[in-house]
Amino acid sequence: MRLTDLRDNEGARKTRTRVGRGIGSGKGKTGGRGVKGQKSRSGVAIKGFEGGQMPLHMRLPKRGFNLPNAKDYVEINLATLQAAADAGHSSVTEDGLVEAGLIRRKSDGLRLLGSGELSSKLDVTVTYATKSAREAIEKAGGTVTMTRPEKHKRLRGPHKTK
Repeated sequence: MRLTDLRDNEGARKTRTRVGRGIGSGKGKTGGRGVKGQKSRSGVAIKGFEGGQMPLHMRLPKRGFNLPNAKDYVEINLATLQAAADAGHSSVTEDGLVEAGLIRRKSDGLRLLGSGELSSKLDVTVTYATKSAREAIEKAGGTVTMTRPEKHKRLRGPHKTK
């Protein structure tokens, strides 16, 4: 086999239909939109329209709540920490894990989960750590430092200050 013989399977790539490019193309003039009417014009958005009946996406109940400013934490397991220890890291931070290639990129913080085994002594700096993960690290002789942001203190009444 040669590089010149490499090609996609038959039918793997389909060429895009170029509409409105002359009568010979079979999709010329009106471009497959028919003649006149709302759907022949540009800027039509009636996909969810059901002829005046309440559309399905509005009939279904809304569920849950999505925070607009939610934090996105990278979740790592003890097995990932063991891989970092095997790579020669004794202290584990988010920057160190990115450098070692164990996580893809930095995020709003690290969340350490307790699945997997850990046998190396490590100093770990994370945003959050589960109880089982902390116990496993301390059992191996390491330390866990959490940089969790403090919760806001709620103030009672409209004009009260700290």
